[in-house]
Amino acid sequence: MPHPLHNEFPPDSLEAKDLKHLLHPTTHLRQHQNDGPAVHARAKGVYLWDNHGKQYLEGMAGLWCTALGYGEEELARVAAEQIRRLAYSQLFAGKTNEPSVLLAEKLIGMLPFDVSRVFFGLSGSDANDTQVKLMWYYHNLIGKPEKKKIISRHGGYHGITVASGSLTGLAPFHKQFDLPISGILHTSNPHFYRHGREGETEEAFATRLANELEALIVAEGPETVAAFIAEPVLGAGGVIVPPDGYYEKVQAVLKRHDVHFIDDEVICGFGRTGAPFGAQTMGIEPTTISMAKALSSAYLPISAVALPEWMHDAFVAASDELGNFSHGYTYSGHPVAAAVALRNLELMEERDIFTHAAVVGEAFQARLGALRDHPLVGEVRGKGLIGAVELVANKETRQPFNAALGIGAHCMERAREHGLIVRSLGDSIAFCPPLIITDKQVDEVFGKFERALQDTLDHMQRAA
Repeated sequence: MPHPLHNEFPPDSLEAKDLKHLLHPTTHLRQHQNDGPAVHARAKGVYLWDNHGKQYLEGMAGLWCTALGYGEEELARVAAEQIRRLAYSQLFAGKTNEPSVLLAEKLIGMLPFDVSRVFFGLSGSDANDTQVKLMWYYHNLIGKPEKKKIISRHGGYHGITVASGSLTGLAPFHKQFDLPISGILHTSNPHFYRHGREGETEEAFATRLANELEALIVAEGPETVAAFIAEPVLGAGGVIVPPDGYYEKVQAVLKRHDVHFIDDEVICGFGRTGAPFGAQTMGIEPTTISMAKALSSAYLPISAVALPEWMHDAFVAASDELGNFSHGYTYSGHPVAAAVALRNLELMEERDIFTHAAVVGEAFQARLGALRDHPLVGEVRGKGLIGAVELVANKETRQPFNAALGIGAHCMERAREHGLIVRSLGDSIAFCPPLIITDKQVDEVFGKFERALQDTLDHMQRAA
């Protein structure tokens, strides 16, 4: 049922109070004023309910983050115990707390890369903001103050702070915000379906993009380029899976020019792509790693940056001259968030969630792939338990719909009417269910979505 106009909400309702007091992130504000909010009231497992009692299957794990689903009593227990024991403790000035130490140890043990130190924050945005600062700081310390530029990709999403929002390669996050800042560059989007040339193979496409990256580095001067940042699978940019060979070719370019690889695992990390980390799925050997979201299954806000010992050594050596390493947040290593994240990772191990997600991911990808034949579907793509379908006006020519038609948004709303939460990214519909989803629930996801697709096709035929 569509939401009533905002002036029809009772004045004491949550909807009316929302419209009066909240400024919503990443929301069309005029449309929100007209339609009012959807109020989520409770959730359990892979389902949530609105304040009218309607049930929805959570097909997006919230914002790509509720890996263990909702209502996990063990995480609630740990949070309550930690609040009673030590509700807050800083990490400034050499202070520490047990949950932060044990979580850092757990992460280093899980990461199959050459990293040994962990810095904690609160969100993927601040993790990638930290990545920028660490790269600048490190190159200053080793006597290369000109080596500061960071290359991201068009279509990539790395957050929303001034620095991480600049790394993000999506125009709406830049317009009228005076982003990107100087020193942040963008290279080609690795979406073969949209950007491959006529007659070009995927391998040739990957080679061309690696060559374009190298040309950018050479044009800027390799001595000025510090790092390249990438999500293994691009998330908010449309769930873009780069073609085979792409990362191998890109990393060869980076190695030639002494450019570090920042691996943004904020969405892909902790089992999402069929392996523990997206870098393993896609064959990436990173220098540093950003993590958040599934790190705590979103039960409390926490992020982490993992870095190698040689980078930490440079920071330690500089302290003789500079004094403090003067970066950090009030809530870095918050003991309650760290305790919950630690238990979350332990539960993933105890319940073998990564194996479960990989196995169910095969069924998920099979159901996703079966949508290729639908007349509105131009491409399906994904890895593990993340995927997308791209809706097109013409399957043969790949012609997109006129953006003003809002076809993706219409399909998303039809899915919601059928009790399924998905996300429209333009005319690509994204799926990212909790990792605990079962085969039966995967069938429920795609059964509901197929009805939404049929509704959307009927809508297009009526409008023709």
